[in-house]
Amino acid sequence: MTTHTISASPLSIADIDKVIRSKAQLELSSEVCQKVSECRTYLDKKLATSQDPIYGVTTGFGSLYKEHISANELVTLQENIIKSHACGVGETIPSNLVSLILLLKIQSLGYGHSGIHLDTLKRMVDMYNHAVLPVIYEYGSLGASGDLAPLAHLSLPLLGLGEVFYKNEVITSEKALELLEWPPLTLHPKEGLALLNGTQFMSAYGVHNVIHARRLLRLANIIAALSLEAYDGRIEPFLSLVHEIRPQPGQQLIAADILEIVKDSEIMSQPKKHVQDPYSFRCVPQVHGASLDAINYVESVITNEINSVTDNPNIFPDEDKIISAGNFHGQPLALASDFLAIALSELGSISERRTFQLISGARDLPSYLVAEPGINSGLMIPQYTAASLVSANKSLCHPDSVDSIVSSNGQEDHVSMGANAATKTFRIINNVYQILAIELLTATQALDLRQPLKTSPFLENLVSNFRAKVTFINNDRVLYHDLSNSVEFLKEMTLE
Repeated sequence: MTTHTISASPLSIADIDKVIRSKAQLELSSEVCQKVSECRTYLDKKLATSQDPIYGVTTGFGSLYKEHISANELVTLQENIIKSHACGVGETIPSNLVSLILLLKIQSLGYGHSGIHLDTLKRMVDMYNHAVLPVIYEYGSLGASGDLAPLAHLSLPLLGLGEVFYKNEVITSEKALELLEWPPLTLHPKEGLALLNGTQFMSAYGVHNVIHARRLLRLANIIAALSLEAYDGRIEPFLSLVHEIRPQPGQQLIAADILEIVKDSEIMSQPKKHVQDPYSFRCVPQVHGASLDAINYVESVITNEINSVTDNPNIFPDEDKIISAGNFHGQPLALASDFLAIALSELGSISERRTFQLISGARDLPSYLVAEPGINSGLMIPQYTAASLVSANKSLCHPDSVDSIVSSNGQEDHVSMGANAATKTFRIINNVYQILAIELLTATQALDLRQPLKTSPFLENLVSNFRAKVTFINNDRVLYHDLSNSVEFLKEMTLE
């Protein structure tokens, strides 16, 4: 069985993707165990020897920071914050994202600046390894004091509260602990706050969204090349000379990718009747390239975040300091998620335009790509569906990061709304898969109508594999099955 060691070494998104795909078990490095234990020992000593108030440890939370908590109530304080903050609503989030949140929380707490007890961290590792995944709800985080409500739900099972996904069903945490013979934990001072403060809900969505953004970009390039061939488009807009005089890095990479995809195509090498193509074909390097540059930027922000300590207050044993600050504020993630949402929405927008051009009856192709238009509607309505999804994405692209609603009686007077930015980007990703699947369905239909001419070997192989799942449309049939199969094909397709 594959093992991933939680250490102080930086993680990349590719590293996390590998951990997820390999279903690796987690273990804590000796360095992490030492740092966590030393931090906890320092905090306990500070509590025993100092009368100075420590936010969230010997005081209340948020606007209640002026309230002093007596020594015999410190444990109750930490348990109360988890109970009272578990206020998530809406749909439950997918279990794979819960697993990712748990992984990122373990990583962040393992740096030894949070005051967590080593036994608590080990229990979280056990939860991950045994796939005891807390039920977390989509809404509740303002992305300011971290992801308070989602992380409260993440933490409830430590106390034997809430519900978990376990062995393909939802059961009470109490029952799960009984089955695994794990006693509920008693939290130490500061632990509840360490568990709830942090950006792991936003970050987990960010990691997921970046992984799929890269996949969608590659798929968009391949499908755009397929549509270019089906439309009998020209190769000149992709030649390197054009892109050398506008050195946008993403643009140059996309143009080179398209050239490689259509290499040795019979259709591309045949004489053309037209001197230029619509923008949705001609400007693929410029549009897809801008999205690539955006994805690269977003990945850099998310990578920084998953290697960060984002709870509060931060504990520095070597410097003998406990500092209350604002590392839990999600503004970097909110802005990045909004940017990614726009970049991915544009991949869907230009894709729908290529679909529209392919069914329009141009370039010697029949209207709606069916032999007998009139009695058959052909691929008329899938374009409607794509247009509907594009419109939905435009609405979702309203930037959440420009919103802020004062909370905690004015103490938390600027919030990021980064959690909403992250979850709406997740929805846009799912929509773009659908839009690209519709373009794929349309482009393969158009390409088959150009037989016996062949496209490139790469695309011929793609179409052959696709036809094993979705056959050529001779006459009208129920199409939602084809759309569903097309999406499934894209999600399962091996990318080269």
